Parts: sequence; C-alpha cells; structure tokens
Amino acid sequence: MSPERTRALVETVARVLGPATGGTAEVQENYDHPVAVVPAEQWIAALTAARDELGAIFFDWLTGVDELENGYTVAAFVCAPADAAPGGSGPGLARGQGLLLKTLVPRDHAELPSATTVYRGAAWHERETFEMFGIEFSGHPDLKPLLLPDGFEGHPLRKEFILASRVVKAWPGAKEPGESDRDRGRASPGRRRMLPPGVPGDEWLKPLPAVTAPATPASDDSPSAPAGAGEGEG
Repeated sequence: MSPERTRALVETVARVLGPATGGTAEVQENYDHPVAVVPAEQWIAALTAARDELGAIFFDWLTGVDELENGYTVAAFVCAPADAAPGGSGPGLARGQGLLLKTLVPRDHAELPSATTVYRGAAWHERETFEMFGIEFSGHPDLKPLLLPDGFEGHPLRKEFILASRVVKAWPGAKEPGESDRDRGRASPGRRRMLPPGVPGDEWLKPLPAVTAPATPASDDSPSAPAGAGEGEG
C-alpha cells in the first residue's frame, strides 16, 4: 500500500472512531496498517463503529499482552471482506483491509466488556485470553477454560508465572553469547548468564534449611554419676 493510501485510511478510521468514542480514540499508522487505541470504557463503542461504519464485519482474532505494572493490553483485529458501502463518516475499509484495536486494563482489576455483543466470533478468543491471562470479559455467554486441563492453577502467559519445565529441561532456544561450541573459551568472564523466560533464580531451587530438634534436658530422676567419679585417688 502506498503511503498516500495508508494516510487516507488512517484519516478515515480516525474520522469514524473519534465521534464514536467521544474523541478518545488515538489512531496511528503501524507498518501500513491503522491501529486505534481506545479507553476500556469505549471498547464496545469502537468495535461497533468498526463493524457498522467501517465495514469491518469479519472478526479475525483477539488476545492479550502482559505489560507488567502497566496492566494488560487487549488487542483485536477486524477486517472488511468486501468494499464498505459509501456513507456515514467516510467510505470505510476496502476489501481485505483491516484495523487493529487496542485497549488497556489495570492489573489489579483486569476486566473488559465482552466483544461477543458485537462479534460472536470473539467468544473462544476471549475464553483463551481469560485462562491464559486471567482477564475477565463481563457479559461473555460462557466464560470458562478452553485449552488447559481441569484443575490447572494460574495463568501461563502472565510474566510472573513460573514455568517449572524450564528449570528441569535444557532451554531449547539460542544460547547466550559465549556459550556455543564455537565460542567456547572466548566468553567474557564478567558476563552474568541470563536465565530463559519463565525460569526463576537459583534461590527457588535451594532446599529448605534443616530443622534440628531441640536437645531434651535430663530429668531429675535420671541416674547420676557417683560422687568422686573421675577424680584421682589421693
């Protein structure tokens, strides 16, 4: 897509989402695609405008991103399977064009209205995001685990989640600089080895300190040594 067409598309999306979200939508271009960031309270309004006014009637995917202390980003990609009919605030999206919508929810209250009220296809995407990140989607018709086994505890895609298998198995990814066979002997001695993602520090594997039972004091009725025992005879 040419820069001119990309710029026109971003302007069209901004003209539609601006009024729909009370002027809170921030629309930018990223790798020739429009990206709209909206507050959580305007999430449904933005999705509805994308569907009804931009012609993005096809729901592609929804997922989350752990942003640590900033909370969780929820992102959804929607696109137009055909040219949108002219009208409303602009011509809308052309066939095959898509829009990435993003919002942020706080870490201590990770909840967002369900997109299923706008796109029914978001149902299992939200179930997966719920079990992987622990984000609640209020109004979802059947928000229950999708992929993990029964009884699984925790949310595996949160960055604080401990991946125990990474501790007991060799990390299959690329080695750290200086750790490959080719670089053996050439590693910087002062470089601290980095742990793979999901692996805690060595302190997690240290055994608990041994507990020593307190000494039992001798009872009064225990036999005592005879007087003068151990003393030399005069």
